[in-house]
Amino acid sequence: MAHKFHFFRAGGVDQVSLRNREDLLALPELDQKLWIALAMPTKGVDIDEETLTLLDEDADGRIRVKDVLAAIAWGNTTFKNVGDVLVSAPEVALSAIADPKVVAAAKRMLAVLGKQDQSSISVADANSITKAFAGTVLNGDGIVIPDSTPDPELKKTIEEVIARSGSKLDRSGKAGIDQALADGFFAAVDLRAAWIARGKEPSLAVLGEGTAAAAAAFAAVRGKLEDHFVRCRVAAYDPRAAGALAGQETELIGLAPRMFTDDDAELALLPLARIDASSKLPLGAAINPAWAARIATFVDATVTPILQSRDVLTRGDITTITERLAGFEAWRSAKPTTVVDPLEAAWLARLAAPELRAELTKVIAADAALAAEYDQISAVAKLVRMQRDFGRVLRNFVNFSDFYMKQDGVFQAGTLFLDARSLHLCVPVTDSSKHAALAGSSDACLIYCDLSRHGATRQIAAALTNGDSDNVFVGRNGVFYDRQGNDWDATIAKIISSPISVRQAFWSPYKKLVKMIEDNFSKRARAAEDASHAKLDGVATHVAHADAKAVEPAKAIEKAIEPKKIDLGTVAAIGVAIGGIGTLVGVLFGTLFGLGYWLPVGLFGLLMMVSGPSMLLAWLKLRRRNLGPMLDANGWAINARARVNVAFGAAMTGLPKLPKDAKRSLHDPFADKRRPWKLYIALALLVTLAGAWYLGRLDAWLPEEARSTTILRGRGAKDPAPPAPATPAK
Repeated sequence: MAHKFHFFRAGGVDQVSLRNREDLLALPELDQKLWIALAMPTKGVDIDEETLTLLDEDADGRIRVKDVLAAIAWGNTTFKNVGDVLVSAPEVALSAIADPKVVAAAKRMLAVLGKQDQSSISVADANSITKAFAGTVLNGDGIVIPDSTPDPELKKTIEEVIARSGSKLDRSGKAGIDQALADGFFAAVDLRAAWIARGKEPSLAVLGEGTAAAAAAFAAVRGKLEDHFVRCRVAAYDPRAAGALAGQETELIGLAPRMFTDDDAELALLPLARIDASSKLPLGAAINPAWAARIATFVDATVTPILQSRDVLTRGDITTITERLAGFEAWRSAKPTTVVDPLEAAWLARLAAPELRAELTKVIAADAALAAEYDQISAVAKLVRMQRDFGRVLRNFVNFSDFYMKQDGVFQAGTLFLDARSLHLCVPVTDSSKHAALAGSSDACLIYCDLSRHGATRQIAAALTNGDSDNVFVGRNGVFYDRQGNDWDATIAKIISSPISVRQAFWSPYKKLVKMIEDNFSKRARAAEDASHAKLDGVATHVAHADAKAVEPAKAIEKAIEPKKIDLGTVAAIGVAIGGIGTLVGVLFGTLFGLGYWLPVGLFGLLMMVSGPSMLLAWLKLRRRNLGPMLDANGWAINARARVNVAFGAAMTGLPKLPKDAKRSLHDPFADKRRPWKLYIALALLVTLAGAWYLGRLDAWLPEEARSTTILRGRGAKDPAPPAPATPAK
């Protein structure tokens, strides 16, 4: 490799330094295995989302290596020295821009703002122009809104397209249409208009303007007419059917009590007219009242124009009418379904004319013609945003120098104050269960908190990397300050426990032992209290139900609380246990005191026997503690083990410290009165050791001159009687 990179060590990983233009231009040659991250989300990080959107070329919501390299390549053609982006600044000097088109666009933007004498352009300047340009009616996006034209008909046309075919948002955020939506709308207009025009052809409109009314009137009664003529044919086949098909007397009797209307549904079920074997339908008064109005309309609109005036209809007449209207019915059944069907015929005809669509095409083309100007404005906006934000992207993507050098990674959401500590390593969370499933492998003690502020809610995960977790539990409250300084109420919702320090691991077994003893005492005390209450309840019940004549209340009470006999076996077992404990203590202390000058080593070894396993486990986990899984759970692709060792963890979680030169008053008028427990314990140990020494239990581990037998004999104590001589066997 021609370029010589410089690396620094942080988090247990060699990370590339980004010092100048040459380092940036050589990044495509750097092995991606040496990048700290390979992808990051565009949301949930402390970088302006609009900047990340400009960098996200494929708009997939993630910044990848290719996006970073593309931004560097673009910056190399736009800046005179692309290395300038490493120095985050809110503005760019015009003299630092290499592309003359971008310089000209920046000068025009400054002139519009009344800053034509200014030699640099800032992010605020670019934002002002971008918003102003996007808010104009023609803003270069090829999307026009109703306000894009003063012509009322053209404005109405755009509104119709939006209402019927949908819309797209232009740069101002308003609903509008582009050429594709307009073409789809006018295609529907043409289809609908062509269908209407065909219906007016002489071959289909046999009755002119009255054809549609004739067809509608015929369709309204066609089924009932078919029913009548079939009944007549059945009657011609068998005269007996005439009476049966004409309606039964029972049906008429059932209808008699009712109040009828012209459109009575049950009356309409009866035959249309009397059943005549000659298959003729009289058009006079002998028509079912429920069908009379529809038959009259049919006669006026259909029969008379086609068959001339007549008093009766035959089946052949119906066939003639059907044949005359067949073409029109076929046309009507082929009616296309389009988005413009609800439009009035006159307005549809106006839309079908070429004038409005031609004007709309011109307006859309005029808007699209400004795309080049907007591109230049966008280039200036991207330029100033890269100057301000791209350096931070590099320092939190290619390497993690911001995090390790300043403790200010873009993935950090803020600071959580909890249990007299400040937790700086906080990351945003959308789903704590899914996040914990992956982040738990970071071997860090994680605290998931629910945040709320003025009705808004969110979640975070905070890493506890210093102190202990004795007073941290689900439901405890704290305060979270986000990157903007807003304070949120925080409540612990979930905890993933992991070692915090080797020091905590050293005391962990003893704390667990004390907690176990306290819990055991609490259980026994609670059990004793329950037993006492049960006994009192039993006494009260026994007295209440005692026979006053047979048993006196006093005797009843005495009988109920009669003490149990002492179990000698239990007493003996307790004595053996106490003796065993005493022997064990004696052996232990005898062994320690027998070490002489090595006594401290023995005490240290004893402590290591108890605390060593916990400390070893904590040491192993602290060596593996890293940031990667916490960020991977948020959509990052961390490419290296970003370790959070003990020293760095101490910086991530601050413990309370008094200000320098502060004065303290140690007198506490409300302090609890202390009992000399240490003195009691020391006296108990002293008595135990003295008893063990006096009984000779420590002689085996003490030198000759310190043994109890030697000292007591020297003070005149009688020697123990010698054993009796063995009797020789006969």
